[in-house]
Amino acid sequence: MSIQVDSDVVQATTSQVDEGDHERFTHIVLEGYTPKDGEFVPLENSVVGAMINATPVKALCGKLWVPGRDPQKYPLCPTCKEIATALGWKLPSG
Repeated sequence: MSIQVDSDVVQATTSQVDEGDHERFTHIVLEGYTPKDGEFVPLENSVVGAMINATPVKALCGKLWVPGRDPQKYPLCPTCKEIATALGWKLPSG
């Protein structure tokens, strides 16, 4: 899942999990940030670039992986959710 944080709102989606995928989660990946008085500052953590180039990205929880599955099929990682909530980010309910 690609998340661009330019406010205090983080978007994440979940839906039904397929059989055999009980250990898969949707992770929050910080691709950049916007300082209060500045423009968006990108980080070297692009989900789209990682999918194209088969390179790993790092989630808030610390997991490193090469993204390739539809994140909408899996529940949000509880550790990523806890970190985002502790940072004051708003996550969608569900």
